[in-house]
Amino acid sequence: MLDWFNYYGHVCISFELLSLSTFDFLKENNYLPYPISQIRHMAQQICRAACFLHDNKLTHTDLKPENILFVNSDYTLMYNAEKKCNERRIKDTAVRLIDFGSATFDHEHHSAVISTRHYRAPEVIMDLGWSHPCDVWSIGCILFEYYEGFTLFQTHDSKEHLAMMERIQGPIPQRMIQRSRKLKYFHCGRLDWNECSKTGRYVKAKCKPLKKYMLSHGTEHQLFFDLLERMLEYEPSKRISLSSALRHPFFHPLKSAD
Repeated sequence: MLDWFNYYGHVCISFELLSLSTFDFLKENNYLPYPISQIRHMAQQICRAACFLHDNKLTHTDLKPENILFVNSDYTLMYNAEKKCNERRIKDTAVRLIDFGSATFDHEHHSAVISTRHYRAPEVIMDLGWSHPCDVWSIGCILFEYYEGFTLFQTHDSKEHLAMMERIQGPIPQRMIQRSRKLKYFHCGRLDWNECSKTGRYVKAKCKPLKKYMLSHGTEHQLFFDLLERMLEYEPSKRISLSSALRHPFFHPLKSAD
């Protein structure tokens, strides 16, 4: 925050002038994914920013690529031989986290539904209550999108969303199902889902186990997916914290660069 002022009862806050969001850059680049070295630097900054919030007893609740802005979105053009098209390569991967309109302190009322659909954690969908770990889930979804160029959970329906999670991350833990207030999504302790239905076939075609999305089996890609798996852990209490995530080996090259 640079300054603030009151304008006829409206509190106005001024910030540094930022550039394109990471989503808009992706869109203008024909949804070509970011290189993994750039994802690493962006991920570290996002984790640090959200970790700062968590340390101060705040949950952002609306983390998504649209709310992460480049400080400067200048780019170079290079030819992508594999895709046979020109590709924009961002020059500077410095980013800022924005939009704290839905940020919630630990002691404040927690709305039942938070987060934009594609980045919504399972505990939110299942009405189990939420805290800082829901931001970690959202970051996992964001980083996947940077890596692939498309959203991990392409759906607008809660039960279908849970079915996609099971296809990607395996069965939802029984403990969570038993505690869920959303009984309409389950039957006999399992997700009430018909794989042979039209939507069932859609999910089967759209989704696959997480590690099958790897674009390479190189070490940095394996480390990246290990981090993603920890961020996309069903149980909030078992999900990696952002302070631990920042110590993950995926980020080690940045430390050696310092």
